Amino acid sequence: MSTQASPTFYQSLAAGGLAGTSVDLLFFPIDTVKTRLQSSQGFVRAGGFSGIYKGVGSVVVGSAPGAAVFFCTYDTLKRTLPFSSDYAPAAHMLAASTGEVAACLIRVPTEVIKTRMQTSTYGSLARSSLAGARRVLADEGIRGFYRGFGSTIMREIPFTSLQFPLYELLKSRLAKATGQKSLPAYQAAVCGSIAGGVAAAFTTPLDVLKTRVMLDMRDSSKSAMPSLPARFMQIYTTEGIRALFSGVVPRTLWISAGGAVFLGVYEWAVSTLMH
Repeated sequence: MSTQASPTFYQSLAAGGLAGTSVDLLFFPIDTVKTRLQSSQGFVRAGGFSGIYKGVGSVVVGSAPGAAVFFCTYDTLKRTLPFSSDYAPAAHMLAASTGEVAACLIRVPTEVIKTRMQTSTYGSLARSSLAGARRVLADEGIRGFYRGFGSTIMREIPFTSLQFPLYELLKSRLAKATGQKSLPAYQAAVCGSIAGGVAAAFTTPLDVLKTRVMLDMRDSSKSAMPSLPARFMQIYTTEGIRALFSGVVPRTLWISAGGAVFLGVYEWAVSTLMH
């Protein structure tokens, strides 16, 4: 199914951690701009172009373990799922989706903190990611760290179901066209960039929904929270279709470039570790 020999569990672990940290730190400012564009309070009130590294501390903590868990799960399932080569895209979809669910157990708490810091939700009450985490714990308890877990899964499964089968297909076709058994990292990066950009553009409405849920500070124990479909329809009916595609340009550019770095660094690290 892949154009390369499969990495071991520990090789996936190390390479995934390096890839996740690299892309999140490199493109953090673009992610901040995208998040502020999607905020219901508006771009300027959310911070505009100032303080674009707010919340980076939570990313430093969560990137490596989240990406490592994803790639360990993804590579292990790609290797062990009982699918023939004719059903490789289905295997890639299932492996990637399972990997994302596992990674979100680590990623969502850091994403909640990051999102609130990027939009200055706590104002002067929390000027660092650690202070933001303490506010979440004090105000909402452990459950607060998983606010938006469902909407994140709802975004990530379609995203990875598009990105990774397309990525594997592009790698396979390019390797066949160039007569190579495995692609060098820079060619894999190009495939990752195309796959990431396509998946990002199509799933932007789900990313907007995820951002709005994470920024919703209402106490769920005191009032009934709207369902995800209800939230989606509320954005559409009150703000229009453009609101559902808020931040689509920075998101697509960020994930397209990020896909090149993320998958390029991963392929480079795996190749280095395997030789």
